[in-house]
Amino acid sequence: MGLAFGVGREEYFWLTLCLTRRCDIANIAKMTKQAQALPATLRAIRAKLDLTQEQLAERLGVSFATVNRWEGGGSKPQRAAQEAILALAREAGVEEAAEDAPEAAVQVSRRRSRRTAAATPTTKPMEQMLWDAACSIRGEKDAAKFKDYLLPLLFLKRLSDVFDDEIERLAEEYGDRATALEIAESDHSLLRFYLPPEARWAVISGREPYEWPLDDKKRSTAPKDIGEHLTKAVRAVVKQNPSLSGVIDVVDFVAERNGERDINPAKLRGVVETFSDPRYRLGLADVQPDFLGRAYEYLLRKFAEGSGQSAGEFFTPTEVGFLMAHIMRPRPGETCHDYACGSAGLLIKLQLVARELDPTSKVPLKLSGQELQAESYAVAQMNAIIHDMEVELARGDTMINPKFRNADGTIKQHDIVVANPMWNQPFATDIFANDPFDRFRTAGGITTGKGDWAWLQHTLACLANDGRAAVVLDTGAVTRGSGSKNEDKERNIRKWFVDNDLIDGVILLPENLFYNTTAAGVIVVLNKRKPAARKGKIVLLNASRRFRKGRPKNYLPEEDIRPLAAMYLKGEAVEGEVAVITLEQAREADYNLSPSRWVGQRDGAEVDSVPNLIHTLERLNEQETSLTSELLRLLRPLVNTEGA
Repeated sequence: MGLAFGVGREEYFWLTLCLTRRCDIANIAKMTKQAQALPATLRAIRAKLDLTQEQLAERLGVSFATVNRWEGGGSKPQRAAQEAILALAREAGVEEAAEDAPEAAVQVSRRRSRRTAAATPTTKPMEQMLWDAACSIRGEKDAAKFKDYLLPLLFLKRLSDVFDDEIERLAEEYGDRATALEIAESDHSLLRFYLPPEARWAVISGREPYEWPLDDKKRSTAPKDIGEHLTKAVRAVVKQNPSLSGVIDVVDFVAERNGERDINPAKLRGVVETFSDPRYRLGLADVQPDFLGRAYEYLLRKFAEGSGQSAGEFFTPTEVGFLMAHIMRPRPGETCHDYACGSAGLLIKLQLVARELDPTSKVPLKLSGQELQAESYAVAQMNAIIHDMEVELARGDTMINPKFRNADGTIKQHDIVVANPMWNQPFATDIFANDPFDRFRTAGGITTGKGDWAWLQHTLACLANDGRAAVVLDTGAVTRGSGSKNEDKERNIRKWFVDNDLIDGVILLPENLFYNTTAAGVIVVLNKRKPAARKGKIVLLNASRRFRKGRPKNYLPEEDIRPLAAMYLKGEAVEGEVAVITLEQAREADYNLSPSRWVGQRDGAEVDSVPNLIHTLERLNEQETSLTSELLRLLRPLVNTEGA
C-alpha cells in the first residue's frame, strides 16, 4: 500500500522516463540517489535545528504525519515542499544534505504553476465543513444516520485528493499530467489506490467533463443524478481496489423507501459542493493525523447533542492518544492491540511515534484491533488506509467474544495494549462468573455493576509476559470502594493489582477533554515486568492543570505532551505534579490511587495561618460595625425631612 519503492520500482520509474523524455543514464542515477537521500536530509535538519517532527512539520507547512512518512521513506514530497526543505537545509547550514536534496527542489518546471504546500487545517474548518454538509441533508435522515453518508463521501474525497497528489508527483517526474495519467493507467501499482475517472472528485463535482461509455446495446451509462453517480463511483473504486470492499461502499446513495429516495439528489449535491470547497482539501499534506477520527468524533458529539442522548462512544482526544503512545515508547516490530479500537486512532498514533523514535527502521509495528460497532469498524479501516498502515481488524464484542486468539483458543498476548473502553459500562455478572477464558476469577475476582476493572483484567490477559499497557478509564475507577466499611469488589480487584505490583502508574487528565462527558478521566498504566527502579512503586502524575480552554472542549497543549511523558517515565517526585508511592503506602490508603490524593497542586494563592485569619475577620467585623453606625447617622436627618 505504501509508496516506499525498492530498487526495482525506481529503475522502472526512470526507465519509463528515459523512454518518454530521452533522458540520459547519468541523470537517472543522480535523481535516484537524490530521492534516496531525502530522509537523511530531513533528519540532518532536525538534528541541526533541534526540532521534533511536529516542529519541522510546522516550519514546512505540512502535517506531522506527512513529515513522518517522508523521513521514514514512505513517500516523497512534491516540488513545492522540496523547495521548502532545501531552503531550510541551507538555513540550518546542512550543506551536504542540501546538495543531496532532489534536483527537482531547485528546478521547477516552468510549464506548471507553482503551488505552495498547504497548511494543516485546524479542527474548526473541518468541523465547519462537516456541519455544513450535515445541514445540507438535515431532515432527509435521522441525525444518527448522517455519518453513515458523510464519512464514506469524506473518505472518497480523501482518496481522490491523494490520487491527484500522486498524479502531480508523477507529472513532476515525467514532465506533464497527461503523461503521468497515461503511465498510472498502465500500472496501477504506482499509486496507493487507483481511482477510475468517474470516481475522481473533479468529475463527481462536475468541474471536469467525463464521457460515459455505452453499454452493450449502445446506450449511455451516464447516471441520472448525483446519487446514482456516487453509487457507480464507489462501486468502480471497489472494483479497482478490492481491499476497499465493505469500507467505502457501506451505503447506497440511491436507496429508496416507499418509492422515495432516502436522500434527495439535490440535497446530496449540496454535500458534494461543500466538500468541493478548496479550503477543505484532504490531500497528503493537508490534514492532521487521524483527521477522519476527528471527523467521526465531531459527528458523534453533534448527533448526541441533537438527540439529547449520549452516543455511547468516547473518541480519545488526539493529544491524549499521543501522550499514551509516548509513554508506551513502541519499538519496531512490537505487537500492539486495542480491543475497543473505535476509529483506530490509538493504534495509528503508536505507529507514528514509533517512526519518530526510530525513523531509520523499516520494520512496522504489528497492529490489531477489535471493534463492536459496524460504523466505527469501517472508519477504523478507512483510517488505517489513509495512513498507509496495516492494521488487522475484527468485529465483535470483546468482553464476550475476543476475536484475537491463539491456535489453542486462548487469548493472544501482545507487547503493548492501548484502549479507551466505554467508562462505567454495566455488564451482567454471569459474563464474569462463567468466563471461558478465565480472565476475572484468577485476577482479583469477579466484579459487579461497572466494568472498568473488568476491562483492566481483560487487558492483563492480552499482555505478554513483559507487556505493558495504557488504558483510559473514569476517574472513579481508581478510588471507588476505598475507605468504605462495606465490601467492594472493584476495590478488591484494585487491591489484587497493587499487591501483585502490576500497576506502573496513574495519570489524572484535565476535565472536559472528552466528547460526551466533562469528567476528567485517568490513564492507568500496567507493566507485567517493571524495571528494577520501579518495582514496588506506583508513579502518580497529576496533569489536571495542563490544559487550555477550547470550544467546546479543553485540550492538552502539544508542547506539554512530551514533557509529561518524560516526567512520568523518569518516575521521580516533582512538587505539584508527580508523587511516587510504595505499595505499602497504597495499602495504608486502602488502595486509593487517585493522583489528586497524593499530589497537592499549588494554585499560586497564599494561605495564611488560622490565628491571623481570625484576627483579620475580627478587624473586618469592627470596620463593618463602624461603617453601619456612620451610615445610620447620615440617614437619620432624612427621616425628619420626609416627615415635614
